Amino acid sequence: MVIYISHLDMDLSDLSTLIQQLSTKKVPDASNMCFGIVVSENKADISGNLLRGCVLTLEEHGALPENIHIKTVPSAFQLVYGANQMTLTGNYDAVILLGCIIRGETSQFDLLGHGIYDGISHLMTFKETPIVCGVLTTETMEQAIVRSQPGSLNRGSESAVEAIKMAKF
Repeated sequence: MVIYISHLDMDLSDLSTLIQQLSTKKVPDASNMCFGIVVSENKADISGNLLRGCVLTLEEHGALPENIHIKTVPSAFQLVYGANQMTLTGNYDAVILLGCIIRGETSQFDLLGHGIYDGISHLMTFKETPIVCGVLTTETMEQAIVRSQPGSLNRGSESAVEAIKMAKF
């Protein structure tokens, strides 16, 4: 479904209907999809929880375990390289990146964050395979723990849903 929105010809009832359609959009069936996941080894507890949430959500929506391929990289900065390598095969319906960077006392947080997001943006522009960024960028370890725990706030789980939807785009 393609929806065109023009601020000149949309009244509030149309906007309300559109918002309702967007909020109730179902997650497509992933049973015929193949996913690549690149996960950072750094902050293994956080990354592991993100990975767990991601894989469980993919499987809940029909992805077969043999169609979920996981590779690791040493730190979040190498996620972009991993994503590029996975897109070269053309075997994936979507690639998901999982990791975490936490603000410290140096500017490394900002440099890493910008580098990762710039790299992902570049890949998404030039690759045909959707790439989903499930990298947490938090101020504290406590925030990272909250966003990686099982449940509705798990960024890995959110990334899985995004990947399924983008694969059907």
